[in-house]
Amino acid sequence: MIMGKMGKFDIKGMKELQDKINQFQDPDAFCEACAKELAARLLAKVIKRTPVGQYPSSSGKKGGTLRRGWTGSQRGSAKGYAESLQVQHIGHEYVIEIVNPVEYASYVEFGHRTANHRGWVKGQFMMTISENELQTIAPKVLEKKVLEYMQGLVK
Repeated sequence: MIMGKMGKFDIKGMKELQDKINQFQDPDAFCEACAKELAARLLAKVIKRTPVGQYPSSSGKKGGTLRRGWTGSQRGSAKGYAESLQVQHIGHEYVIEIVNPVEYASYVEFGHRTANHRGWVKGQFMMTISENELQTIAPKVLEKKVLEYMQGLVK
């Protein structure tokens, strides 16, 4: 487009900027991406912290069932699994439910009585500790994500 005595002006760049700004007007997608990022980080922490059972080779048992339970597979990555999770929008919150379906997961998390009911096995608190760690780093993670997103709008 040529404007009188002002030189040349290419409106194409302005249209690209407008398209990028319009993408920002739908914050749900961005917020869901943030929720999935935090879920992936939480899963990575909790998987690393989850104990693996040690069994004698003669028992035929294999450890790691509880750890694999977080992603539902032997080689599932935390990030890949978090991307597959559904985000629920409840009020002003975006919620992702992370569940370990292994039946004894809560006993390992919080502790349990021994088989003879005379003692107590301490809990590992792998999810509790991981959640607390995530809450400390979440503001910085989200700030970085917002900054990257805003920089992406002006490129």
